[in-house]
Amino acid sequence: MTTAAGPFAMPDPQAMTERLKALGRRLAATRGGAAIEIATTPKDEIWRDGKIRLHRYRPAAEQAPHLGPMLILHGLVGRQSVTDLEPARSLVLRLLEAGVELFVVDWGNPGRAEQCNDFTDYAEHHLGDAIAAVRIASGAEGVVLFGICEGGVFAACHAARHPETVRGLALAVTPIDFHADKADPEPGLLNLWIRSLPEKLLADLVDERGNLSGQLTGALFQQLAPARTLAKYTSRLAGLAGDSDALDTFLRMEKWLADRPDHPGAAAKEWLIGLYLENRLVRGEFRIMGEPVDLAAIACPVLNIFGARDHIIPPSCSRALGAILASRDDGGRDYQELEVQTGHAGVFVSRRAQQTVAPALVRWLARIG
Repeated sequence: MTTAAGPFAMPDPQAMTERLKALGRRLAATRGGAAIEIATTPKDEIWRDGKIRLHRYRPAAEQAPHLGPMLILHGLVGRQSVTDLEPARSLVLRLLEAGVELFVVDWGNPGRAEQCNDFTDYAEHHLGDAIAAVRIASGAEGVVLFGICEGGVFAACHAARHPETVRGLALAVTPIDFHADKADPEPGLLNLWIRSLPEKLLADLVDERGNLSGQLTGALFQQLAPARTLAKYTSRLAGLAGDSDALDTFLRMEKWLADRPDHPGAAAKEWLIGLYLENRLVRGEFRIMGEPVDLAAIACPVLNIFGARDHIIPPSCSRALGAILASRDDGGRDYQELEVQTGHAGVFVSRRAQQTVAPALVRWLARIG
């Protein structure tokens, strides 16, 4: 029964009331979602430097590791746990089941003590130390880096500077040319917003607290698609009341979205001003250890993964790496792309991703040896 016919039909008030009661009971049982766990695939800490930790995932019982080692590193904007949201939507678990020897960096919770940390600290020193720890733990000469978003920029910079230790480079939703979307019919919303702000205001956002607030970053992402955000917390949430599994998945995603650490101040300024505003990376002006990064120096095989419907990192900003590598003498022949028909986080958590991204990574790892 509905109160009206056609596209504006309203649900039966009694049925809606029952669904909302069921939703309330489930939320109460999970303490508003607080009791919901994410990133539950077993792993062991093998190295630590202050707040930064390196974990090694335990092999899947049915498959001994024979591919890798691969090191996952997210950026400083979100958490690496998006790759291990829940067993049914865990890229980590799919890779372990295929026999990948897998490690992950956790950057921790940067505070005031980390406000002076810049890209050199993360892309050179901390990442270099983590790679050394992976090489010792695995006995391998080279490591495959799997960089996600800002972590992909760290990985690309390190691969360009240290070809001797990086055996392969997989990137996911990683911006390379931060202005490439200017030629798109619809520019990236985040890119457009940051480019519209003066440099001083961007610097002030960081300088006010020393670090870029994680709460502010989370609120910004929510406002990039306000209608979608509103629908998510109204009609969509109510519609999940009768499906406890789907509701738990929703709550796990919300838990990941809400866990936004503060971004170290110096690195945040390089991210917002040096890259988003001034696009220094593709201009050859972005510096690590005081030296410009030449992405064309990346010598290892590259797999570049991006979301076709990503409104945070537009595909054109990621695909720009292909043109850079094509400028090399060998034409960048060992460069591959994988377009996934999802948005930003969907590259890792969607059902489509479980069926496409993990198998593609496994095939690529097997091919590069």
